[in-house]
Parts: sequence; structure tokens; C-alpha cells
Amino acid sequence: MTPPALPPLTLAQMLREQARLRPGAIAIRQKDFGIWNPIGWQTWLRRARHVGHGLRALGLPAGGHVGVISENRLEWVLAQLGTSLVGAITVGVYPTSPTPEVAWVLAHADVDVVICEDQEQTDKVIAARAQLPRLRAIVVMEKKGLRNTPPEHRGLVKSFDELERLGAQHEAAHPALVDEVLAGQTLDDIALMIYTSGSTGKPKGAMISYGNIRAVVSGIVERLGLDPDTTHLSYLPLCHVAEQMLTTFVPIYLGSQVNFGESIRTVQEDLREIAPTMFLGVPRIWEKLHASIQIRMQETGRLRRVLFERAIAACEGFAEKAPAQRTISEKLRFALAWLAIFRALQNFIGLRRARVALTGAAPIPPAVVRFFRTIGVPLVEVYGLTESTGMITGQRFDHVRIGTVGEPTLGVEHRIGADGELLVRGGMVFAGYYKSPEATAAAIRDGWLYTGDVVREEGGQLRIVDRLKDIMITAGGKNLTPSEIENTMKASPFIREFIVIADGRRFASALVQIDFETVGKWAESQRIAFTHFRSLAENPKVRELIESEIARGNAQLAPVAQIKRFHLFTKELDHDEGEVTATMKVRRASIYQAYAAEIEALYR
Repeated sequence: MTPPALPPLTLAQMLREQARLRPGAIAIRQKDFGIWNPIGWQTWLRRARHVGHGLRALGLPAGGHVGVISENRLEWVLAQLGTSLVGAITVGVYPTSPTPEVAWVLAHADVDVVICEDQEQTDKVIAARAQLPRLRAIVVMEKKGLRNTPPEHRGLVKSFDELERLGAQHEAAHPALVDEVLAGQTLDDIALMIYTSGSTGKPKGAMISYGNIRAVVSGIVERLGLDPDTTHLSYLPLCHVAEQMLTTFVPIYLGSQVNFGESIRTVQEDLREIAPTMFLGVPRIWEKLHASIQIRMQETGRLRRVLFERAIAACEGFAEKAPAQRTISEKLRFALAWLAIFRALQNFIGLRRARVALTGAAPIPPAVVRFFRTIGVPLVEVYGLTESTGMITGQRFDHVRIGTVGEPTLGVEHRIGADGELLVRGGMVFAGYYKSPEATAAAIRDGWLYTGDVVREEGGQLRIVDRLKDIMITAGGKNLTPSEIENTMKASPFIREFIVIADGRRFASALVQIDFETVGKWAESQRIAFTHFRSLAENPKVRELIESEIARGNAQLAPVAQIKRFHLFTKELDHDEGEVTATMKVRRASIYQAYAAEIEALYR
């Protein structure tokens, strides 16, 4: 069923409309000191207006750029919508980014004001001050630590409370400003600049228009069956398009509720408390939840472990079916398994009320998807890009094929190029890269967005083969898709990262990072002593464990794709050292260069 057309309003205009239609309804809940504090739509609009006026009082021009560096919290979306209400553009920056990366993004984006979460983020901006000629002010959400600001910068730094006070005064003097801005705001105006992860070079600033946002929301709502009663836990970085689409895009158009936990470290506890109806997890989150269940079952008694194994075996065969499609026998088997085991597991991970669970942003091992669907979590795979303003394909609940990313959503045209590359067209295709017409022209040709992903169409569903640039050709001329090999291996709870080497080589090998938490617990159960990551990774018993996991993975692969040798990292891959991006995507070129000696040793 096609949902009703969305109003032809921008995100900021839609916030005003929701405040008019449901002023006292809860829009946001934020957890502080263990208490979930509600914020209504009218309050959100009022405070966002104050933030926007405050930014204007600090010198933000119409069409100016506001940087936000923070974990997810109420002030993030107050800043974003406040910026929109006064006709300016928000630029999100990953809070995990080191100072040089923060400096590069803020300078490239030409920011006028930066809103920081705390002193740590403020220090990064102050360190980059010389590279930011347009910077008029730094606003800090958390007051503690402000006294540590160097004296020469204190006039530049304001608290978030002070910003709202300034805004209330500015609004009293200019009461018509927001309404005048919104009267002239159009769907063609730019709402956000979202910087790409930069896995192959410097991040690029993707310009997202209000029209892009409205177009993508229609497809998301239709495919996922979302409505105003949907509840969501926001924890993935808001400077990423995936979290933006579920924290601001969809809720503001639907009038649904968003919850901000205390921090990224309390996600599982927060999930148990609120039990949201919708949950988005990148593959690493699902892999960690999968590993935590596996460890829990290893630690439990023999009877419960046997029940768990039998329940999985009984229900795994119909994991791809929606509940309504199951036979009476399958429904009965699942009901018994749910009462005995699955209900407790759903409560343990906090997804007992989930009507839809999503995985996207990177490939996921099919075995992990099958496991969660088997225990009753309605997990579906979706696909999208920053440049497509988020999700543009997704599995239908009644037509799931594990390993695919489903069908294009409402309003998305697609075709497959001669080299297998997916091309898409529609209102959700971004406006272009900021200050980079050459990159824009390469990405959008004749209205088609060239995604860079190689796909196969299987029964109307799209399967992502790999990134076009990542496909490898061995010395024997065989084509390999490294993501297929890597996903097979990462289904192991003991393997965190798996990086294939095969291009121009006579066989496939790999660089492997162990999962310190799960391998550490295994080592403790085996009474293996270790003190830190390196001592654990260098233990011969750990190498034997990883060797057995790779052998298990090799059994699922064609002979040419099997891993013959591997090297174990003796430390975790680090964003600060340029080995992974802020979204934890592996920078292959950097790693191949940094570990050139270890790679060559694998082929001697």
C-alpha cells in the first residue's frame, strides 16, 4: 500500500507544522542521570527558534554554515533545526575525528559558527583556529571545562545556555525573522552538508537539499511500514546520513518519537529500557550483539544450551519467511522456541517490541542476519549512500532473500551499467559535492547517480557484489570479490576485521584483527594468561583458534577464494593513524602500505 504523499514542505517548515498539529505530544526523550526527560513538539520548535536567533546574534549570516561536533543528544537536533529555521546550513563532524581531520572538514566547509559537545571538542576547534578565517563563535553544550579555555579565546567561546538566552532576546527584537525565512524557503535549498567517510581520500561534502530529504522519506516510510507510533533509539553518529534519516528526516515528517540515551556506551541498556519499535544497527553492532548472545549461551548451563541449539535448528529453515507466511507447524515450532529461549534473548538485547530492524551502511555476514531472523528479530537489509540521501533499496517483509538488499524504494529508478555498476535516479539524488564540480560531474551523469557498487539482480532483488574499485584479479586471472570472503570470515565472533590480499597475487591471504572482547573471554575460559591486546594476539593458542575459524570459513568458499595464509594484527586498527575512517571503514590503501612488510612475508 502506497502511503499518502508528504506535504511539499521543508524539514524546518514541517517542524513548525508538527508543533501546530500536536504541540504537547512527545517528540524527543533524552536520558539524563537515569531519567528519561520528554520534550514536546512545541518545545522543540520554541528552543530551536531561540538557537537559530542566537546564531544570528553571534553573526551567522543567512546561508551561513554551522558545524556540529557531538555525540547524539537533544542539543544536536536543536542546533540543526535552529540553523534551518534561520536559513543556514548544518555541517556535522564526527566527534571521534582527530584534530587534523576536524580542521580539514571545518575549513573546507567554510563554517561560521561551531557547536561543540564539550571541552575536548572545543580544544580541537581552537587548535584549528588559524585555518578557520570565517569562524565567529564556538558554542559549547556542556559548561564544565569552559574555565579551561585559554584566555585569548574566551571571547570566542559561549555556552549553549547563553546561546539560547541570546536567541530569546534576539527573537524579541526580530519576532518575524523565522516566519520570513520559512516563507521563502524552498525544497531546492540546501539543508545539510554531510561529509563522506573518506575511505579512499579526503572526505567530500555532499550537499543535501530539503527536496532530497522529502523524496527519500517517502520510500523509507512505504518500505518499512513506519507511522506516527514508531519509536527509535538514536545513537549512531548524526553526521552520518543513516542516523539522520531516522532521527530527523522521518520523525519530523511523520510526527514519531526519537530517544537519546546517555551515551554510545549505554546502547544495550537503553534498548532494554525503551524497547523501541524500530532499530538500526550497522553490521558491527549486529555482530557484537550476536557475539554477546553466543558468549552468554556458552556461559549458561548445559540444559539451556541444548535447548538453544535445538530451538535454532528447529526454526532456522523458515528464517526468511514473514510470520504470516509460515505454516501451522512452523508457527507452533516458533511459539515453543520463543517461550523456551527466544523471548529471553529478545529481552536480553532489548528488541522484544521491534516491528522492524535494519542493517546497512556496510556488508553483513548472511549467517548473522539468519540468526537474528531465526530468533524472531525482524531484521532486513537495506542499502543507500550519502549521495542518495540514505536508504534507496530495502527488503520487503514478505519477500526476504538473505544476502540481498531488496528492491528499490518508492520513487527510485535504477539500472545496471555494462560493468555491473548500480545507477540510480530520482529526487533523492544529492545536489553535488561542495566546492568540487569535477567530483560532482563524475558522480552524476545525465541525471543518473553512479554508485560505485557492483550488483547482481536476482528475482527482482539486488545483491551487492562489491565496490567497483575493490574487485581483485589474482595472478592467475581469477576475479575475486573481497567483501564476500571478508563477510564469510567475520561471521566468526572471534574475528573483528578481515582484510583480503589477492590483487596480482598467486593466492589469497589476509590481515586479521581479533575481537579483543570475545577472544579475551575465550582465553580466560581456557586459562590462557594475557595482559593486553598484543600479548593475546601473539599467543599460539589464539592463532590456532583463528586458524580453525578461517578453515571453517574456507569450507564455504570456492577454492580460488580460500585464504591460504594470514597475519594477525598486534593492535587494534586506529582512526587516528588513518587505518580506518570515522565510521570504522577500513582504508585498504593505508593498511596495505603500513603493513607492506608483513604482506610480503605471507608470499615468501
